[in-house]
Amino acid sequence: MPSDLTRATASALAEALAASTISSEEVTRAHLDRIAAVDGQVHSYLHVDTEGALEQARAIDARRAAGETLGALAGVPIAVKDVMTTKGLPTTCGSKMLEGWIPPYDATVVAKLRAAGLPILGKTNMDEFAMGSSTEHSAYGPSRNPWDLDRIPGGSGGGSSSVIASFQAPLATGTDTGGSIRQPAAVTGTVGTKPTYGGVSRYGLVALASSLDQAGPCARTVLDTALLHAVMGGHDPMDSTSIDAPVPPVVEAARRADVSGMRIGVVKELGGEGYQPGVRARFDESVRLLEELGAEVVEVSCPNFEYALAAYYLILPSEASSNLAKFDAMRYGLRVGPDGVPDPSAEQVMAATRDAGFGPEVKRRIILGTYALSSGYYDAYYGSAQKVRALIAQDFNRAFESVDVLVSPTAPTTAFRLGDKLEDPMAMYLNDIATIPANLAGVPGMSLPSGVADEDGLPTGIQVLAPATKDERLYMVGAALEAALVSRWGGPILDRAPELGASAVKGA
Repeated sequence: MPSDLTRATASALAEALAASTISSEEVTRAHLDRIAAVDGQVHSYLHVDTEGALEQARAIDARRAAGETLGALAGVPIAVKDVMTTKGLPTTCGSKMLEGWIPPYDATVVAKLRAAGLPILGKTNMDEFAMGSSTEHSAYGPSRNPWDLDRIPGGSGGGSSSVIASFQAPLATGTDTGGSIRQPAAVTGTVGTKPTYGGVSRYGLVALASSLDQAGPCARTVLDTALLHAVMGGHDPMDSTSIDAPVPPVVEAARRADVSGMRIGVVKELGGEGYQPGVRARFDESVRLLEELGAEVVEVSCPNFEYALAAYYLILPSEASSNLAKFDAMRYGLRVGPDGVPDPSAEQVMAATRDAGFGPEVKRRIILGTYALSSGYYDAYYGSAQKVRALIAQDFNRAFESVDVLVSPTAPTTAFRLGDKLEDPMAMYLNDIATIPANLAGVPGMSLPSGVADEDGLPTGIQVLAPATKDERLYMVGAALEAALVSRWGGPILDRAPELGASAVKGA
């Protein structure tokens, strides 16, 4: 256990808490002190619940002292992405549209966290309504990458990735619609998993694209991610898409960490042109390490992955335009009237509110989605995209007939500078080129650090994909590779990150 509790892994904290060598109040207070010291630079949080977190920590300590049997992570604090409803705490989805809204109920994931005894430190920053790859589309300003404060921490969950990478929380929740857990993990040197679609409840998640959204765990190690996955997962009757099956044995798989005899497929279409040399070099090294660990590596072709980006950016805006229609200024959230209109109609209030409350990226996607769903264009656009989606799922099915998991780089580049792609939506969208296929098919995926790129010293990520409901394979492969990479690099990749003061100077 390090002297600085914020540097300890969640699993190490859990063991010390169970042994009563530290208290949850101590751990929670240490992280709150860290937040006060550094979040002014990183801007990971939109809301910090200091008193609430300490109250929850004291309650867990009292239950442990009374001899209660507690969960594996009881007492370990966590940060929650601001797309999940939290009773009594603001939930804004990074948007002015929901500024100040305090939900009357918890999302199922949040309810599970509370029941398992994880004190909630606060709500993390995100691209507005989870639309973006850099957190620059947050209405409250961008989060920053702790490796270099002039660079993006990924998106839409850049708040959750940066909060972990800057040691302001040992665990965080995320949501992944097209890569919003995995891409931020890759560019911050952390670990993130998108479970099988339906493996973690979506009840209480403010919807972006209902057929793509999936909540998942974020942490600094594969085992920590597995421990959180086990808490978050499971069937929920409040979610009609929830899988009625036990959580896969993810913790056991992470502890086993053995790839000997496994067949691992390298996806031909997820590499090559457009991938930064340092990203590709670290990926190739990781594949060689998997071979040294006893896995058989083969190349696999998934030809329809070429069309995944185009299909995704028809399906997602279409579903988003429908889901965001509820923000109509009539029931909750922001309400403004049009200027100079003394007795405005409901339609005028609605139009003025949506104009004031939504940012440019949200408006862009609503317009695209409404057009794709309009009369005369539905079959040509949305319908065709769904057919491509079916072909991508078939590619996965064929691939998994011959291999146990697939691997690829998580993102084509390391973290780019803030502002570099803000005015070029297509360049921004291309950051998710490797992660999108998993969302279209509903299969699980994980990103873990693969090293740092030679050309800029920034972290790179490797993505592992598994068949639907076989999430444990991600953790089996991820933990084995993580151990080999820690040995290869002489310690965790995140240990190579500069202190925030140094990165602030670098990014000035």
